[in-house]
Amino acid sequence: MDLSLIDWGDIWQATWETLAMTGFSLLFTVLIGLPLGILLFVTSKNQLLEQRGLYVVLSFVVNVLRSVPFLILLIVMIPVTVLLIGTSLGVEGAIPPLVVGTAPFFARLVENVLREIDRGVIEACQAMGIRTHRIIFGALLPEALPGLIAATTVTAITLMSYAAMSGVIGGGGLGDLAIRFGYQRFQTEVMVITVAVLVVLVQLLQYSGDRLVLYFTRK
Repeated sequence: MDLSLIDWGDIWQATWETLAMTGFSLLFTVLIGLPLGILLFVTSKNQLLEQRGLYVVLSFVVNVLRSVPFLILLIVMIPVTVLLIGTSLGVEGAIPPLVVGTAPFFARLVENVLREIDRGVIEACQAMGIRTHRIIFGALLPEALPGLIAATTVTAITLMSYAAMSGVIGGGGLGDLAIRFGYQRFQTEVMVITVAVLVVLVQLLQYSGDRLVLYFTRK
């Protein structure tokens, strides 16, 4: 493998694009998925705002979106992405399908994290006459913080792999570089380096997430 053939400027640019796609998509995923996950939890059976009909509808929508393979979602959402962003290419064009693909996944993780909280916490708050919104934001979310950080870490890693997949439709980043040079032009060196960079990024994300979980668990 001849590393002298690699344009390191392209590698760094593609790495930055991958980080940008992951970061912006994660932000919107949390903004959408966190409230959705909380709503799924509080409207489920025997919870604070039990609403069977609403829960069934929300759960169905989440399950449908989670069941669509991401590569298919990328293609299906091209018209919507063009309508929203003006293009389906590059970093900007990859963000809408990334968010749609991971927000339901994150919402389900949030719901599961909240289910792990001791039921006694909710019952104690209700016994003291604390209102529902204060129970959610003052007791449940702080109690669930380590689990929510772990869920965010898992989602960020998933987003990074999805961001690499978006290179199939010209989404930019390391995936696009690997396809254009590593696959189409048979430059094995580029393929190996892009995979190595992705592995390093994932390891850094996982390490950072684990450290944050440990820190907030101790507190």
